Amino acid sequence: MIVRVHPASGVPIYLQIESQVKHAIAAQAIRQDDPLPPVRKLAAELRVNPNTVARAYQNLERDGVIRTVQGGGCYVNGQAPRLLKPEKIRRLKPLATQLAVESRQLLLPREDTLRLLEESLNELEKQP
Repeated sequence: MIVRVHPASGVPIYLQIESQVKHAIAAQAIRQDDPLPPVRKLAAELRVNPNTVARAYQNLERDGVIRTVQGGGCYVNGQAPRLLKPEKIRRLKPLATQLAVESRQLLLPREDTLRLLEESLNELEKQP
């Protein structure tokens, strides 16, 4: 799994790591029971503080995306997080708002924004 961070992007590094792990799982680049790199190893590769990677992993575990085996590392969780629909919507709302704001700032028509979202969903479904 390849993770790249961009410190100057304005997005906290731990959120960049979380997002990339979730994307890799959604795209099936990593699958159920695949191990994630150890915290210290990933931190060294990214040249970030190990606490930053640990925070990303803790958040992913809290969300049910990964599981930690005591003394054995972190692995992709095989089950989708068991969240009620209102909680799923609550978590996606900020991302939808961000997409809407960016779209409006770029003066992109609503239809193009919706088409872009549909294309992104379709791309994820096509990936093996």
